[in-house]
Amino acid sequence: MTASPAPAGRPWRRACAWLAFLGPFFFLTYGLANWWSASLPQVGSVVFAWERHIPFWDWTILPYMSIDAFYAVSLFVCATKVELDTHAKRLLMATCVSVLFFFLFPLRFSFDRPATEGFNGALFTALAGFDKPFNQAPSLHISLLVILWLVYARHLRGAGLWLLHLWFFLIGVSVLTTFQHHAIDVVGGLLVALACVYVFPDAPHGWRRAPAPAAHGQPLALLYGIGGAACWIAAALLGGWAWLLAWPGTALLLVALAYGHFGVHIFQKHGGRASWAARTLLLPYQLGALASSRWFTRAIAARAEVVPGVWIGRVPGREALGGMAVLDLTAEFHAAPQRRAHYDSVPMLDLRAPSTAQLDAAVDALERLHAKAPVLVHCALGYSRSALVIAAWLLRRGLAADAAQALSILRRARPQVALNQAQLALLETRAHA
Repeated sequence: MTASPAPAGRPWRRACAWLAFLGPFFFLTYGLANWWSASLPQVGSVVFAWERHIPFWDWTILPYMSIDAFYAVSLFVCATKVELDTHAKRLLMATCVSVLFFFLFPLRFSFDRPATEGFNGALFTALAGFDKPFNQAPSLHISLLVILWLVYARHLRGAGLWLLHLWFFLIGVSVLTTFQHHAIDVVGGLLVALACVYVFPDAPHGWRRAPAPAAHGQPLALLYGIGGAACWIAAALLGGWAWLLAWPGTALLLVALAYGHFGVHIFQKHGGRASWAARTLLLPYQLGALASSRWFTRAIAARAEVVPGVWIGRVPGREALGGMAVLDLTAEFHAAPQRRAHYDSVPMLDLRAPSTAQLDAAVDALERLHAKAPVLVHCALGYSRSALVIAAWLLRRGLAADAAQALSILRRARPQVALNQAQLALLETRAHA
């Protein structure tokens, strides 16, 4: 009997190496951006009138400056090499993106800070020795706060977790009450943090090599890309509240990348659950997809039985399914698998043929679930992805002699079933395998 390998210890040396790089890199680049902005003849500000009602609380300088200690220690909190590298890359990306904005769009803080004495005054004096009233938007303090918060929250429980939330909330408030940042800087910092967490996701939402994009995916990529670019152009031209169009614009550009290169990995969906960063960035697209699902299936039943124990349908809501198992083929929707007794997910892009490996995985999942309970196989509408998988399963089971018969069986249950040429070609290869 061989002994199981001992669990790997914390990556202390790697954490030291990351700290030795990140610390000097931060102070060098941040300080250089501050020097650059201070050397310019004029640096503007972006501030709302209501911000003049924000109070100055000198005592919040303590939570404000405490982020430096949390930054350094966070690298040693990480329990594995993968977690450490992901965390460090987020810190590095946040610094690089923020400093780039500091150089390209320099801003300064526009309020006069009241004089402060005593211990708090000494902290403000120490801060002023390095941090001039520049480097405003995006607030790197806020970006780092979010990234650090995620790491510490992952490793704390009980009272320690609640104390963390309270203190980090104070850090967030302090960027305003120490008169270090304006509100627009906070918004920018949150967006940078969101981008960092999305680009460097926690496992198991990592980026993996996607199959080569099919030619028929390129028109969809172009269509979504044009839509995303149009939203961004409208936001830039109209300004003001129109900048909210940047959100759906970003979502559409990400979907364009999904169809053009990255495939389902853009949605970061694993086990039915998408990462919170992906859900946030793609929310406008997901809302549109859900509205489309309900509109185009409004006149028909939500699901239909194809053969005994196998149902086809649209993405279900919160309704009870009477003990049905669920095979989820959508990449775009976040599911709640804990609400289902039996659930599996094989994400596929809509209107595009999956890879052979994806189709095999979906048919295998349907086979497993069918042995346990009646199965609802669903995509967004229940017209194509779910139809392709059930048709392939019918062929494997010998319930259909060829692709045409499999589709005939499906259309008797759901006449709206429609496969494009690429999906039909994939199904034909399975029929002759």
